[in-house]
Amino acid sequence: MTKDHANGDPAPGTGTGAPRDGSGELRIRVPDASRITDLTAARAAIDAIDAALADLLARRTEVAGVVQRLKPVGGFAGRNPERERQIVAAMAERAPALGPDRLARIMNAVIEAGLEVAEETSRG
Repeated sequence: MTKDHANGDPAPGTGTGAPRDGSGELRIRVPDASRITDLTAARAAIDAIDAALADLLARRTEVAGVVQRLKPVGGFAGRNPERERQIVAAMAERAPALGPDRLARIMNAVIEAGLEVAEETSRG
């Protein structure tokens, strides 16, 4: 069970997901990596981050589905390389250690997975 690292309690109502405050806002508190001193704490921090990442990816997929419905040409044919470059550039500013090349690969996988879900959803 994932713990809310702010208070050590299980994430309310989520079982294994990241804690939420009821407003749809995702909250995660993990220690600074330089302050983690043992493997158990490091893995617990990664588990909390992964739970939050999974929740964020699910939310992104939902919103991307809305984008697909609103675009004149949706799905893989409607991909916008310029928009994808903007997304990667903005992310690279926030996560410079990952760099634009790695982030482009990550975001390509995220975008393609979202498009696959949108296509599956539209087919019913």
